[in-house]
Amino acid sequence: MNEVEANEASLPGLRVIDASQVMAGPYCAMLLADHGADVIKVEPPTAGDATRSALGDIQAWGESAAFLAVNRNKRSLTINLKDERGQDVFHALAQTADVLIESYRPGTAERLGIGYEALAAVNPRLVYASISGFGASGPSAKRGGYDIITQGASGIMSVTGEPGADPAKAGVPLTDIGAGTLCAFGILAALIARAQTGEGQLVDTSLFEAGLVYGAWEATELWSSGRLPGPLGSAHRLSAPYQAIRTGDGHITIGAFTDRLWQQATQVFGRPEWIDDPRFATGQSRLRHRAELVELIEEVTLTKPGGVWLERLHAAGVPAGPVNNYEQAFADPQTVAREMVVEAEHPQAGTIRMVGIPLKLSETPGSIRRPPPMLGQHTDELLVELGYTGAQRASLRADGVV
Repeated sequence: MNEVEANEASLPGLRVIDASQVMAGPYCAMLLADHGADVIKVEPPTAGDATRSALGDIQAWGESAAFLAVNRNKRSLTINLKDERGQDVFHALAQTADVLIESYRPGTAERLGIGYEALAAVNPRLVYASISGFGASGPSAKRGGYDIITQGASGIMSVTGEPGADPAKAGVPLTDIGAGTLCAFGILAALIARAQTGEGQLVDTSLFEAGLVYGAWEATELWSSGRLPGPLGSAHRLSAPYQAIRTGDGHITIGAFTDRLWQQATQVFGRPEWIDDPRFATGQSRLRHRAELVELIEEVTLTKPGGVWLERLHAAGVPAGPVNNYEQAFADPQTVAREMVVEAEHPQAGTIRMVGIPLKLSETPGSIRRPPPMLGQHTDELLVELGYTGAQRASLRADGVV
């Protein structure tokens, strides 16, 4: 893989320090890296990012495959931040950077000498992005907050799963990915502001706030009606039919929530009389009578395989789709066409597959230039860039500073 070409990148020349671990921060940094930023992943010597060893099965090359998911297009630099000389190396790196991303609990970065005030003093143009469990202020600021904790605290678990069942989290790490995406947006907004003011600033977001953002429809129901939102399975709380439906060989999804789409769906199901049924005549009445509506629809859809209904619904212009497992989802022709499964050659793992770049920019599409790095793979390379001599590098290594 070659260095990014200028015409492939939206963010060439942007240097980002990724001092975060696990998912939210590394995902944020990877979004920037995919679009041309030079992302330097700073990790503790010996152990590295916790994801290398703490998540999933350890693979043949000695690390977890989970690390590969959110760390491509980065260079790895190991620094012991508990050593003053390690902090000096970090400060030297920060002087060359545009952005720093960290995911420590509030107060930890300050204790390590890499807090916002310390780094702004050495580089006033630095955009300092902090992702934590609950944010840098408020009574919960110092609490640890992983995805499971913040899905629960933000309300997501109270509306996930089937009615009457135990609380369930979403099957994917919503607050991790959500916080990483919000942080990437905040970084770009701060960089645009810096272009006009010349000054960097602090970007502060959290997994908890990402979880709250996902509750837009739930907030609407609570504040407009006074009803407390609860779990609905696959159904939508503001419209119907908009959920998974049983067929003769499994489930499909349908989104016939407007009057026009509903009328088209009744023709597909061979039940045009439903249009004039007062229970289903309007969006509000369909929502009130959702259970009856779904029961009647499934009396029809259970008679034929899901593929038949999907073909008919698509032909009629009614949004519908399969309920894929992940093997099916990654093999879907649309996934392939959108290049959402990509391959890279890793020096230890061999050919690896990763989820592709989800943003399609027409003129600067981004690229996969580097596989996820081995721990400390680029330490010497980066120390040379920072002006450290061979003797200085050898001393730092001998003392466990890098």
